[in-house]
Amino acid sequence: MTQAATTSSRGVDRFFHISDRGSTVGRELRGGLVTFLTMAYIIVLNPIILLAGKDMNGDLLADGDFAAISAATALVAGVVTILMGVVANYPLALATGLGLNAFVTFSIASQMTWADAMGLVVLEGLIILVLVLTGFREAVFQAVPAQLKTAISVGIGLFIALIGLVDAGFVRRTGVGPVPVEMGIGGQLSGWPVLVFVVGLVLVIGLYVARVKGAILISIVVSTVLAIIVEKIADVGPSVSDAGVNPKGWNLNVPAIPDSVVDLPDFQLLGNFNLLGSWENAGVVTVCLFIFTLLLADFFDTMGTMTAIGAEAGLLDEEGNPPNIRRILVVDSIAAVAGGAASVSSNTSYIESASGVGEGARTGLASVVTGLLFLLATLFAPLVQVIPNEAAVPALVLVGFLMMQQVKGIDWDDLEIAIPAFLTIVLMPFTYSISAGIGAGFLAFVLIKVVRRKASVVHPLMWVVAAMFVVYFAISPLSAWLS
Repeated sequence: MTQAATTSSRGVDRFFHISDRGSTVGRELRGGLVTFLTMAYIIVLNPIILLAGKDMNGDLLADGDFAAISAATALVAGVVTILMGVVANYPLALATGLGLNAFVTFSIASQMTWADAMGLVVLEGLIILVLVLTGFREAVFQAVPAQLKTAISVGIGLFIALIGLVDAGFVRRTGVGPVPVEMGIGGQLSGWPVLVFVVGLVLVIGLYVARVKGAILISIVVSTVLAIIVEKIADVGPSVSDAGVNPKGWNLNVPAIPDSVVDLPDFQLLGNFNLLGSWENAGVVTVCLFIFTLLLADFFDTMGTMTAIGAEAGLLDEEGNPPNIRRILVVDSIAAVAGGAASVSSNTSYIESASGVGEGARTGLASVVTGLLFLLATLFAPLVQVIPNEAAVPALVLVGFLMMQQVKGIDWDDLEIAIPAFLTIVLMPFTYSISAGIGAGFLAFVLIKVVRRKASVVHPLMWVVAAMFVVYFAISPLSAWLS
């Protein structure tokens, strides 16, 4: 090694405190790569989720341009993850939050334009930033019972899994009779795309339980290759086209070999947000509830994730706090703003960072490596367009399982928390609404405390939120009465 290289290596070591944390540059590089491999699926899954719904005008985000959403997703993830590494020196990667993007797609965008919805995400991020800087975030964190926060994550996991099953055609509406949904068509799995999904699901589960690094990414790649072969031989075609509806067709992208592998990324979505338009379209009460729901998810996901990563890396102090906690939370808040400003939904910390920590990562250098790989991924948009829904959504089912594992943290013998948790969990997938599940859980929690004469132990903020959810659920009859 030359003297210049040695000096540079020492400079990197000192900046990131690599030796001080018992790591090496090699471990940090390897950890950053592994983290990227375990969460790179978001480049594909985020466009799939965001394109699964339409706004109030019936428009798709970016007019359905899958590659543009993918490029913006990778760009923001890369920038904010590098920021986490340089500013907070923490082995934590960030990208568009699963669950948050589903909430934006299915609950928010349907009541306003996409630009308005992303403006709400920006507002939510700015509010979180202010709350972090004022120290108020911890107060809000303490307002909601820990087990109710767990139930929210579990409910979102089930909701994500249902989205995956529906998008793959594994679960469909019956259209007749009292049974709302069924397996496949007429209770039978039918069509080549469903077969691709089943193969992908079996593969991702097999790879995951075998602890193969990058299991989700490998599954998506293999399933996509299979889909291309199937389409080439069977000429399946899309599920909806000018020729009509083909229930056995591909749900989103029709897989085919691209003309090119590398192309200049399309960043048309950057800056495509309207900060205040949502207030006019959806109303003050609804907007406030949306913002609070986004705040809630962002708050507690990040707090839990950074603590879990710190514990795995041995970086927590005697009080269980990670180093540079204020900087970590500031970067996370900026990431939420950046995600909304780029129209890819709120960006947040990823628990998949634990995979990099497992490979030895202990510093922000690993995050810098992960971020640079995300930036490099923006050049491969043509490859992303090849991937059909059916090849990617098995990952949603697996992620749903991972989030479901938190259910063991709920005390099911304590009715005061078990019933609210149950309503939170089941109503998210059953109503296809994250906000409905959260609202039902909060209201049930307050109600049960009142019935048991324990109203005095309910945090004042919970009373305020419960009142807002009463208005939210009754908004239709109230609107009719007031008009």
